[in-house]
Amino acid sequence: MTKVSSPPHTLCLALALWPGVVVVVVVVVVVVVVVVVVIVVVVVVVVSVVVEVEVAIVVIVVIVVVVVIVKVVVVVVVVVVVVVVVVVVVVVVVVVVAV
Repeated sequence: MTKVSSPPHTLCLALALWPGVVVVVVVVVVVVVVVVVVIVVVVVVVVSVVVEVEVAIVVIVVIVVVVVIVKVVVVVVVVVVVVVVVVVVVVVVVVVVAV
């Protein structure tokens, strides 16, 4: 009886939790991106003030760095979401086969 009642519970748990997991991952990634962008901007501004580099060059560097960071973050988010979805699908298949 325990084996029969356990898989549906696991399935329900997985289905209930995965959207929450995705949301948490996205929130964490967004926070990390914001922090990194702020750090980069502060460092670039300080360096530009100290070294007295042209503002246009600094702006271009900041834009390039931010674009690269955003691309990396998007890839990470997509990979995490795909992994979570695959895990959920595997759990569902295992549960269906088990039942």
